[in-house]
Amino acid sequence: MRVTFTVNGRRQEADDVWEGESLLYVLRERMGLPGSKNACEQGECGSCTVRLDGVPVCSCLVAAGQVEGRDVVTVEGLADFARQRAEGGGCASGACGTSIDEAQRWQARPADAQSDEAADLPRETLSPIQQAFIDAGAVQCGFCTPGLLVAADELLERNDSPSDADIREALSGNLCRCTGYEKILDAVRLAAARGEDRTAGQGA
Repeated sequence: MRVTFTVNGRRQEADDVWEGESLLYVLRERMGLPGSKNACEQGECGSCTVRLDGVPVCSCLVAAGQVEGRDVVTVEGLADFARQRAEGGGCASGACGTSIDEAQRWQARPADAQSDEAADLPRETLSPIQQAFIDAGAVQCGFCTPGLLVAADELLERNDSPSDADIREALSGNLCRCTGYEKILDAVRLAAARGEDRTAGQGA
């Protein structure tokens, strides 16, 4: 079957999808978006977390056919998604967002990168939560990081000043085997604090 849905703000089609195929498989193998990781395939680890109509879900448990006509945001689209949110815009028209080609070629690069190779690549800024994970040292092997970023981004969208209990609850479905989680919590706290600073600055 053919499945048509929105991925990171752009309408996309996946052809020859079989009935038992997961959204995770479609994203990784058919669309070339490897950010959502394939680990437990049982919805236990959270490494494949994406947003489906705004709600964090384990994409390994979502049948591809269930996303027909719906909206998916992956870790590759977080930076653009955050920028649109900050500007108060949306992508209902499908005219904005991150294209599949851009997402596949995306790399975080220093702003002053001047090489010819860098000039050929999308020069995206990071979303606030992505930058906070780097600044707080919350990234180790990186396998769980995409799912944690997506879950944390959703938390901060609905609660811009979360308590530690709120953060722990929001990330309770995401497992990390490298850390003691404290740096991850620090990163979410940092992103929340920076968001409050930006809000205060706009109100001044």
